Amino acid sequence: MKKKNIISLIRYHAEKNDDAFRNEAYEIAKDFDASGDYQLAEYIMSLLSNVNTFVPQMEEHESVFFEKIEAKEDMLLLPEVIMQDMLGVVNAIEHRIGINKFLFQGAPGTGKTEAVKQLARILDREIYMVDFSSVIDSKLGQTQKNVVTLFREINSFAQPEKVIVLFDEIDAIALDRTNPNDLREMGRATSAILKGFDRINENIVLIATTNLYEHFDKALIRRFDSVIDFNRYTKEDLMTIAEKMLDRYLSKFKLANRDIRLFRKIMSLMNPLPYPGDLKNIVKTAIAFSNPQDGQDYFRRLYYTVYGEKPENLQVLQAQGFTVREIEILAQKSKSSVARELKGGEAVE
Repeated sequence: MKKKNIISLIRYHAEKNDDAFRNEAYEIAKDFDASGDYQLAEYIMSLLSNVNTFVPQMEEHESVFFEKIEAKEDMLLLPEVIMQDMLGVVNAIEHRIGINKFLFQGAPGTGKTEAVKQLARILDREIYMVDFSSVIDSKLGQTQKNVVTLFREINSFAQPEKVIVLFDEIDAIALDRTNPNDLREMGRATSAILKGFDRINENIVLIATTNLYEHFDKALIRRFDSVIDFNRYTKEDLMTIAEKMLDRYLSKFKLANRDIRLFRKIMSLMNPLPYPGDLKNIVKTAIAFSNPQDGQDYFRRLYYTVYGEKPENLQVLQAQGFTVREIEILAQKSKSSVARELKGGEAVE
């Protein structure tokens, strides 16, 4: 421990800055642990985890293990089958019958984390996302200790009924303990998580997300009250979501040139259609970077993003199913010129 640590502790205590005091004490504990004084480090951590000492109540707490994130106000775009599951989650939580742990599994971009933000808005709860970079430690045994401390902090929330704890991409720490490639250190951390799940306050909603469900620890899966599959998008679901995104961004950028038939044809060039996370980037970027003086420029940018080539080859456009009028928009040529070139009246470069 250095002089500046002592000075900081005294200053934070005098200022009644409990959060800063706690963080400074945590850093001191880490220093003792690094120097080999494990018992003293663990004793300090136990004091920090004791809600009867100076540890602040968690609704205003800025723990090193958590990041507070904002709930989502925009409309959540999910297929009906997943939306019904979300309504079931809300119903189960509001009845407070001990169903409070949920696992959202699915590929990246399927809306798992966004769904958590929407749930927080509906349930009027704050989201505290676990920062795994603070939990996982290279020192032998420290990750397991951090997990124990993490769950102590989770159970110390002053108003647990107003909290959602988010383990985003929990596979970063919860590995399959039967996997021979797993490190023993992480296996012990997973065991600590299992115990933490068993002892968590039932008024706290805990949601974990993963895109590696097939490699997930089966014992941990059993700790969840429900597993929601976010991979259940049909092609039509994704196309409908893309259309809603189009309407949203056309409205934001005050563009009135909406041609759903042309939009669908361009998007259909992608097979399969990407999940909403990627769809959002594709549609938003095409509109945002389009020429504001040309309300149809976003179609050309969208085509280039989707197909990888500019819409200049009229024969290719025709083979892709675009009409003369649509080719006129994409190639920026007059309808008569397009018709003439397609009939062979003029060579197409």
